[in-house]
Amino acid sequence: MKKQDAMNRDWIATARTLSQALPYLQRYAGATVVIKLGGHAMGSDEAMESFARDVVLMRQVGVNPVVVHGGGPMINQMLEKLSIKSEFVDGKRVTDAATVEVVEMVLSGTVNKRIVQAINGQGGRAVGLSGKDANMVVCDPANPKLGFVGEPVEVTPTVLQEMASSGLIPVVAPLGTGRNGETFNVNGDTAAGAIAGALKADRLLLLTDVAGVKDDSGEVVTELSADHIKTLTKQGIIAGGMIPKTETALKALSDGVRAVVILDGRAPNACLLELFTDHGAGSIIRH
Repeated sequence: MKKQDAMNRDWIATARTLSQALPYLQRYAGATVVIKLGGHAMGSDEAMESFARDVVLMRQVGVNPVVVHGGGPMINQMLEKLSIKSEFVDGKRVTDAATVEVVEMVLSGTVNKRIVQAINGQGGRAVGLSGKDANMVVCDPANPKLGFVGEPVEVTPTVLQEMASSGLIPVVAPLGTGRNGETFNVNGDTAAGAIAGALKADRLLLLTDVAGVKDDSGEVVTELSADHIKTLTKQGIIAGGMIPKTETALKALSDGVRAVVILDGRAPNACLLELFTDHGAGSIIRH
């Protein structure tokens, strides 16, 4: 009997959670949410399955998710396997012609199709593409010393809008095309921010392997303004790998994204927690 009581309590809690989610489901119906997938969420099959289920649920309740992914560790593994040596300038990989071929093969091939398959396996209708498709992401060289590393200068999101209106879930590899037809490798966060800006997305969710932006005592700051970020960066509290993420957030806001959330991709159902509960997840950045 005790077991039955516990099960009943679980079902009641589930029903209450769904009921409490109603205002958020209404709030985000028809909204565009760009999700940058990276870090732990890509690491294990279990985490990928959980992420895919969340994305399919979002689509099911009327949200238009657009997934943009990274793949640095997988690129490293393939370069090593092919004995292609990488040079680094200021901590960034120099991407020569041989390296960019491998980058495209890994990002548009292995990584992209794994995510597509995971979403489709949960009943979604995902389609993989890269920033090169339909000239979606046009780039200039980010730094001549880095070779084929691109900085997005024009983003045309028409193909993503058409896919969303057809009930499809786009999964985008962070590659861009140059003005002379070159292939450019684009930082995943940068690509996600540029795409979110072009779509005037309601939310940009940057999944990472930390709980969010932390203050000088190591506590996660749940809500930040652009000015607050600039102050914390000046003070050296926002440092290292968090700087490009917060820079991406500020650029996305200036391009018309309503809010950016830096959240822990290791937490189960992080995207659902952020969108559909009072609790939220990570650090939300808005004007």
